[in-house]
Amino acid sequence: MRYLCVLLVICTAFLQQPAWRKIQISGKAQGTTYHITWYAHDSMVGQQQIDSILQKIDTSLSIYNPRSLITRFNNSNGGVAMDDHFRTVLNKSLETYRLTNGIFDITVQPLVQAWGFGPKKINSLPDSAAIKTLKSCVSSLNLYTKGNTLFKKRPCTSIDMNGIAQGYSVDVIARFLESRGITNYLVELGGEIRVKGHKQPGMENMKIGIEAPGDDDFELSMISKIISVDSGAITTSGSYRKFYESEGKKITHLIDPRTGYPARNELISVTVFAPDAITADAYDNALMVMGLQKALQFTEQRKDIAAYFIYRTPNGRIADTASGRFYTLLENAKR
Repeated sequence: MRYLCVLLVICTAFLQQPAWRKIQISGKAQGTTYHITWYAHDSMVGQQQIDSILQKIDTSLSIYNPRSLITRFNNSNGGVAMDDHFRTVLNKSLETYRLTNGIFDITVQPLVQAWGFGPKKINSLPDSAAIKTLKSCVSSLNLYTKGNTLFKKRPCTSIDMNGIAQGYSVDVIARFLESRGITNYLVELGGEIRVKGHKQPGMENMKIGIEAPGDDDFELSMISKIISVDSGAITTSGSYRKFYESEGKKITHLIDPRTGYPARNELISVTVFAPDAITADAYDNALMVMGLQKALQFTEQRKDIAAYFIYRTPNGRIADTASGRFYTLLENAKR
């Protein structure tokens, strides 16, 4: 009888185990959309909580918010006291500036604005004299901190963290999910993605599709490749994402701070895999500006990132290649 009771207890506990649920939240934020999927026994997180987190980040980092900390800094001749969001993204930005020898530079904002990709409308494109003047304002060496306050050495220096802020936002949401006991999730914001864990109850790895341009490399087309991972982040930067035409030329949002002009090289898109989204997001733009050979060399020398490149060959054909670690991710997806 005792063994029968034990068996009944075990069976009852098994029967009462709650089933896995696939839970999804979608919304709009930061001028784009977000989609969050997780697997759990109950929801634990609501859309209002996610929206509140993203709105708080915007009050710190959005150049389109006239009351944000970053706008206040850009409009000041002095400095601004940083909050946790601002300080974290600034520190990562300065680190990336050093490691890319100035190719990733958040002080490129005056040039971004001049080329028509800032919050203010422009009436004409900048000439060489204007570019030369604006370049004197551009250098992360013009930034310095005292305690918790960020200052600028030149009043004309202003910053734009859009090249890294969405990746950071994805990481913040991921940490929030984990603080609620959610360990199997996918967070996507504006195409920047972070995953952890597996699909449940089957324990399958998360699969992420990589977008590719169409026949015209300034038009988005279809999923090009698929990777399969159980942890990490993936982001994509492409010349087809933000651009406009002027006098028959396509002007992209990827401004080279070294020249002051939009980057022009064979790269069409770069997809970066890293442990977190802030790292991936920081490097995808920088690799685009570097050009294929330098970007491949840079990636292979680092252990924390892997990258996939789509580019145009000298004869006009669209081709692709990847770093060694990224090829491993692609092979894992086939298994």
